[in-house]
Amino acid sequence: MKILITGADGFIGSHLTETLVKGGHDVRAFTLYNSFNSWGWLDHCDPAIKNQFEVFTGDIRDPYGVRTAMRDCHVVLHLAALIAIPYSYHSPDTYVDTNIKGTLNVLQAARELGITKVVHTSTSEVYGTAQFVPITEEHPLQGQSPYSASKIGADQIALSFQMSFGTPVAVLRPFNTYGPRQSARAVIPTIITQIATGIRKIKLGALHPTRDFSFVEDTVRGFIAAMESSQVIGTVTNIGSGFEISIGDTIKTIAELMSAEIEIESDSQRLRPQNSEVERLFASYAKAERLMGWHPQYGGLEGFKQGLQKTINWFVKSENLTHYKIDRYNL
Repeated sequence: MKILITGADGFIGSHLTETLVKGGHDVRAFTLYNSFNSWGWLDHCDPAIKNQFEVFTGDIRDPYGVRTAMRDCHVVLHLAALIAIPYSYHSPDTYVDTNIKGTLNVLQAARELGITKVVHTSTSEVYGTAQFVPITEEHPLQGQSPYSASKIGADQIALSFQMSFGTPVAVLRPFNTYGPRQSARAVIPTIITQIATGIRKIKLGALHPTRDFSFVEDTVRGFIAAMESSQVIGTVTNIGSGFEISIGDTIKTIAELMSAEIEIESDSQRLRPQNSEVERLFASYAKAERLMGWHPQYGGLEGFKQGLQKTINWFVKSENLTHYKIDRYNL
């Protein structure tokens, strides 16, 4: 079985590529074409799997390139997307093109080529601020940012192809994934990288919102479980830790693990517009457990601390820190 992973050069995609290759799968990694011939995080993957997978460079917005990349594949794990919420305020049009039209390109090709399964990546941001917790897949959807609105559109396009044409689509909805290689636009890398470089006055946005942080190893296992399960076709399935923690308490936990005394400085440019802030996210993963036999290995506060320690251990290495521009805010 040949597997195409779109967004394989990104944070979650690179971890997923590594895990599948180590598991003996035949993987084609779709990476974003650029003049530097960079394969993103795949340039820094485990040396044990280098040259063990195929790379296709292209752009998810190009229907011809997407169809070419999908040829001879059986399964598509579709992770390619623009995900930075602040940048979606700045350039919303690119989110429609990449997230909605890019997903449409994958689905059109899957229908024409007879792909066995497409696992489409959603996000907990589509729920907006929790109206009830834990959040099940039946929770109303609310686009509180152009990013989340684009992902709602992409999810609905994916599900429509299953209902309209019988395209075998499963929608996986990870909550806030964190871990090694995550972009510094996310809060956990922002905190860790500032502390790791000796900064003790930490610049952050809102501290009161809560998040359900899912360690990347759990998220990767979720993709593999969705790929292997026959019961998730045409459905949406949450992946989360089943544990919520505020941003403020997350900072305290990281500082404790890094043995650092810190001060927090509010940075206005890191604040979302008031009505756009998602105040609370807290996942129910009961459906994933029922349909895929999946549950988090890094659940609860202790699991969160274990995942954070692995994340910290990776970020504090000088060869990894050099990839981050810590002296500036990342949109």
